[in-house]
Amino acid sequence: MAEKLNMETKDITQLNIQKIQALFPNCVKEIKNDEGESILAVDFDILKQELSSSLIDDKKERYNFTWPEKNKHILLANTRVSSCLRPIIDKSIDFESTQNVYIEGDNLNVLKILRESYLQKIKMIYIDPPYNTGTNILYKNDFSIDKNNYLSASGYYDYNGLIMEKNPETNGRFHTDWLNMIYPALKVSRDLLKDDGYIAIAIDDNELYNLKKICDEIFGETNYVGTIVTKCNPQGRNKLNVDPVHEYHLIYAKDILSMNNFRIKKEETSKEYGYFMRSGTNSRKLERPYRFYPMLVKEEKVSMIEKSEYLKIYANEKKFNDEWICYLKDKYEKLGFKFILPISKDGEEKVWQREFDRVMNEYETYIYENGQIKIPAETDRVPTSLWSEEKYSNVSYGTNRLKKMFDEKCPFDFSKSIYTVKDLVSLATSDDDIVLDFFPGSGTTAEAVMQLNSEDNGNRRFILIQLPEICDQSSNAFSLGYKTIPEIAEERIRRAGEKIKRENPMFTQELDIGFRVLQLDSSNMNDVYYNPKNMIQDLLESTVDNVKPDRTPLDLLFQVMLELGIELSSKIEEKEIAGKKYYLVNDNDLIACFDDDLNNDVLIEIAKLQPLYAVFKDKSFSSDSVGINNEQIFKTYSQGTKIKVL
Repeated sequence: MAEKLNMETKDITQLNIQKIQALFPNCVKEIKNDEGESILAVDFDILKQELSSSLIDDKKERYNFTWPEKNKHILLANTRVSSCLRPIIDKSIDFESTQNVYIEGDNLNVLKILRESYLQKIKMIYIDPPYNTGTNILYKNDFSIDKNNYLSASGYYDYNGLIMEKNPETNGRFHTDWLNMIYPALKVSRDLLKDDGYIAIAIDDNELYNLKKICDEIFGETNYVGTIVTKCNPQGRNKLNVDPVHEYHLIYAKDILSMNNFRIKKEETSKEYGYFMRSGTNSRKLERPYRFYPMLVKEEKVSMIEKSEYLKIYANEKKFNDEWICYLKDKYEKLGFKFILPISKDGEEKVWQREFDRVMNEYETYIYENGQIKIPAETDRVPTSLWSEEKYSNVSYGTNRLKKMFDEKCPFDFSKSIYTVKDLVSLATSDDDIVLDFFPGSGTTAEAVMQLNSEDNGNRRFILIQLPEICDQSSNAFSLGYKTIPEIAEERIRRAGEKIKRENPMFTQELDIGFRVLQLDSSNMNDVYYNPKNMIQDLLESTVDNVKPDRTPLDLLFQVMLELGIELSSKIEEKEIAGKKYYLVNDNDLIACFDDDLNNDVLIEIAKLQPLYAVFKDKSFSSDSVGINNEQIFKTYSQGTKIKVL
């Protein structure tokens, strides 16, 4: 029998209770909620008994970081949402083929919606949240108003009715409001990171120490990678006593043991070769085990021993097998090779600069000169904690760069330097990694990703989530015709993409400069879909369709994709069978047909395509018998297909 889609995000609390149940089944009971549904609940008294050896009593003093309503906002990160993301084709560029996504909506709700499809898929998160300087606008995720009946005395409202308030220092909840804004979003975002992923968060002195504490709590102190300080405003801010010219970027790993080591491109790379043998500190054989091994040279070309031969040098933990090395020396010298070990002129046993596995991939670039093996100068290096170069100025390479892009009329104040974001993204991303930004402002992250791809022939993808904040009527943006921040960012991405394409004609066909625009909205489904028990029978029988009348099949498709864990950037093809339109997603991952009056012939043709999932509207079948036959048809032609209805 076809399963009904929930068309809402999963209940994270129930999933967490299931994890507890797996460890302590006696601590979990089944109860009825207010709607009479059976749910799982934790008996905390029994759980305390199970954990009594390490129980922290409420009265016992301990290090703790808390603030008003913290628990409420922890729960807020786990609550379910039934909202959807509706595609806006007219705003998109290369909608059918692009792998990039721009989403207009409240970041917390969007992150919850993305959690299923992008769980542990994001390689890098970069955010530049409001710095809580007293003038930044904060928005409350948990309040809403009727957007047709509101009055604004001190703040703004977005198109979905979310309250957006200024946070002056005179506010008694000055830090509390900011923490409650950022905490749940960071908590959800951690779920999206890959095990080898990382997050970089821009911040200034106002909330640096509070942010560090909540990141220690969410990501774990052991996953703190470091703080990079950029000289972002060389001109200063005209402050008394100490005039700040910098900002911070806190960097945390999802799992620091899984994360690749950071490397950053050198500005100037020497064409000279350097010595392969290590000198100075930690250069002796016993100080750097596993880096003492032979290199081979024949006819002035550098080569290596086999990996299996190398492993026998260290077969007994870190002890060197000197007899085996002597055997290898005799073997290769008889074959005409020079057998070279890292031994200095005074006879001291040293080590090579690099480990064996790395050298295996690059030894052909080494040279043998004057009795020494030499390696090309490195093109990258370990990043330092202080980035003071001019290119990191948010004025010169942020605001002024944006101004130039918009014909000397800047639509956005305080844009981030393109080089700051690009270099942070480049630290450990490559290939088709996904970069997420849920405070993207003018869209610097999108341009940084596209620019980086053009430089290293990568295929990184970006997802940007921006609250549709309304531009102040006195702003440059408003005078230029932009009503919301997303309108500015979308135009910036278009112009930046075209510029990158002009400057890199060889990548014209391969470089992805497009983006799909989606907008957060209420569910595509009517209330009766979620609460059929609350509807009176006459009304239920008169309901022709569960879907809201203003929603399109493409709207339904994207909500279905997210529920089934399919990425928003997936390939979508619109096709037709016997006059009925259907969507083919990721070749055969999903076929969705939302047309009415589907008969057996149409279902047979769809089943013959053997998709992983087949989705229909419950009201789409031409008769009850067709709906009943649906399951049997797929059993006949495609037993592996999972049938879903809405």
